[in-house]
Amino acid sequence: MHVGSGSPLGAAHPRQEGPTDLRLVPPALAAWATAAVALDAPPGWVAGVVAVCVAVAGWLLIVARGGGGSGSGGRRAGSWWRGWRSWSKVSVAAVLLCVAAAAVSGGLHGADLRRGPVPGLARQYTHVTVEVEVTSDPRLSRPRIKGDHAAPAAILLDAEVRRVEGRDGTVAGTRTPVLLIVPAGPGAAREREGSPWLSLLPSTRVRVTGRVVPALGGGDRIAAVLRVRGAGPPRVVGQPSGTQRFAGELRGRLRAATDGLEPDARALLPGLVVGDTSRITPELDEAFRATDLTHLLAVSGANFTIVLALLIGPPGRAQRIERRGLAPRLGLPLRATAVCGGALTLGFVIVCRPDPSVLRAAACGSIALLAIATGRRRSLIPALATAVLVLVLYDPWLARSYGFLLSVLATGALLTLAPRWSAALRGRGVPPRPAEALAAAGAAQAVCAPVVAVLSARVSLVAVPCNLLVEFAVAPATVLGFATLATAPWAIPVAKAVAWCASWPTGWIADIARAGAALPGGGIDWPGSWTGALLLVCVTAVVVLVGRRLLRHPWLSGVCGVLLLLVLVQPPPLTRVITGWPPTGWRFAMCDVGQGDATVLAAGDGSGVVVDAGPDPIRVDRCLSALGITRIPLVVLTHFHADHVAGLPGVLRGRSVGAIETTGFGEPLDQAEFVRRQAAVRRIPVTRAVAGERRRTGGLDWLVLWPPPSPVPGPEGPNDASVTLLVRSAGLTMLMLGDLEPPAQQALLRSPAGAGLGAVDVLKVAHHGSAYQDPDLIRRAAPRLALISTGADNPYGHPAPSTVAALEAGGAQVLRTDVDGAVAVGGGGDRLLITRD
Repeated sequence: MHVGSGSPLGAAHPRQEGPTDLRLVPPALAAWATAAVALDAPPGWVAGVVAVCVAVAGWLLIVARGGGGSGSGGRRAGSWWRGWRSWSKVSVAAVLLCVAAAAVSGGLHGADLRRGPVPGLARQYTHVTVEVEVTSDPRLSRPRIKGDHAAPAAILLDAEVRRVEGRDGTVAGTRTPVLLIVPAGPGAAREREGSPWLSLLPSTRVRVTGRVVPALGGGDRIAAVLRVRGAGPPRVVGQPSGTQRFAGELRGRLRAATDGLEPDARALLPGLVVGDTSRITPELDEAFRATDLTHLLAVSGANFTIVLALLIGPPGRAQRIERRGLAPRLGLPLRATAVCGGALTLGFVIVCRPDPSVLRAAACGSIALLAIATGRRRSLIPALATAVLVLVLYDPWLARSYGFLLSVLATGALLTLAPRWSAALRGRGVPPRPAEALAAAGAAQAVCAPVVAVLSARVSLVAVPCNLLVEFAVAPATVLGFATLATAPWAIPVAKAVAWCASWPTGWIADIARAGAALPGGGIDWPGSWTGALLLVCVTAVVVLVGRRLLRHPWLSGVCGVLLLLVLVQPPPLTRVITGWPPTGWRFAMCDVGQGDATVLAAGDGSGVVVDAGPDPIRVDRCLSALGITRIPLVVLTHFHADHVAGLPGVLRGRSVGAIETTGFGEPLDQAEFVRRQAAVRRIPVTRAVAGERRRTGGLDWLVLWPPPSPVPGPEGPNDASVTLLVRSAGLTMLMLGDLEPPAQQALLRSPAGAGLGAVDVLKVAHHGSAYQDPDLIRRAAPRLALISTGADNPYGHPAPSTVAALEAGGAQVLRTDVDGAVAVGGGGDRLLITRD
């Protein structure tokens, strides 16, 4: 077709090649399913499946070839029937052969997890010395809150064990995939250079000693987990390949070029360009997850499509005129364009690393380039099916990858649903560009949301609008990012200037993610199971059907849009009218933040003092937003345990904060440093609370009862150094004990500040209602209402039945956040008004 045009640039309007060709879809799906099953299958089962499939496929091909003769003109119907039967036999044979190939590939890759000495050593939980080859970029584990402390960060690396050294000096060679877990040194969670392990490149060989244990759960491509002993530097015994050194140098130069940018752009730009997420903070990562924008950090096909479009032109015009990119302007013929595109594809995979989404994008791009080179441009559905088939046969573990599944589903939706939905929107008067963008975002979300719900047990209601709002920024950010990558090796000043330009669209993307995640109604909890996924499919189908009818009624569509906006924003005045939360005139509110503490003291319109921040930034942020808190004159952190301070970024997000007051006992050290770092970034002063200190703001005043300036004896731990407050507001009194243990509670009663302590209206029970309470303090406080902040099904047994019984015996009404949710208290004098969310 192109050759016959007589032009080296090809025909301007080539002939369309008929309807979509779906013949490769069944073989691809069959190979996908077979590979997923064969990875765990025993060798005998795999051999049997292969033998049966090959035998049946061979018989079908022989029969189809023997019965393929054509009939006479008078027997056209019979000839058509025989032709159809012959074609169906060939199709079934193709499916069976793909099943056999997938079974062989899956069986061989699965056998890698069972052969060699490593699996046996893992079952013995023994210490080993091995030589491994790194196969992925190092990555830091996400911080996890376990009770009152944050789990220490660890460095994770995928690797292959190549040599196992026995205790008797023998050496066994093998190729067994494992996961390396290395303790992260100080500062590793903040800077990539904090640990030399984080600078390791794929293909580096390292000699390590540690304990090898079985992999948790099934379905992973690792035979064992190797926990490296100590946090010392790695013992490198083999340097990385030249290709990996080149790719690592490019990625390092890109990071250097972005060093001077704002924090969000500095973290996000390398992720958009090459999938380098080492600088993404947990808060920003959580915002991208909440808004379903994580595909932007996975170097998906969108990144590659944008880059490829610079060379060959917009994909949307490929069936009519592909000569709109740089190639025709440089005078490159079609085949030379395809060669350049192939080189670009190879470089893309090397620099971005062969992750599932990268491989899928590169495979589809390669097939599209082949179509351009040969002039055989067909529907991209066969290209996607071929990519799935080739990739699953090459790496059958992709058949179990959720990232690969989401990538294929999103691409399929863009190729099938999006054009139809776009045409329907244009038919109802929507301009072409908005129609295409809305259809693409809606189609991708519709097919991917059920899988995302299985993974996160949550459905985002802001995914489509957030994807629409960032769409126009993704292309310039990606193009400028790749320009930064290309110029960084030879001209850092130029690269920094380009990176500064890229920071504008990149910052916009980060702002949209944070804003969407901060919306109170941005997501809803959903069953995290395949039953829940099926239910979401049904709900989506109903929404699509109803939406088609709504489009015929513009006014009704507008009303529904306004209602959706109100659900997402949930303005406090409207929410108060509908739900009664927050109640009018509330004085104290205990947020439901799980296993942790976060209490808000009303200090005027939109203003409140926050005591503790809980373990989760998102949950405390949503609580403060629901309460309408925009100004915080003071944040009091009773002590530095993670279940009281880890949520601090959520408290500070988007609010003006006057100061942070903490205990003088700075342990645990890592959490105390975390608080100081958060305050320093936002230039918020940090002060120390001391017994006897009085403060007042608005109609709120309080007295610090504990800790004294120099507690004698010194606190046995952070709990006994908790800041304790006696708060008064509109005639109500509240005693807040932090996590004081009985020794400190007794000392409090004997101290000058606590000697005059009497009955209070509300008691924030110490340490989540644990069994360790001083009965004299409970009798002295004699609360009418006792509030316990604790998480549902926590492993500590909080609150203890004995504590609840003691409080109730003293005449207190006991409310707990794991059962009653958030609680607000109002009223005054002898009258308490209690409202539950």
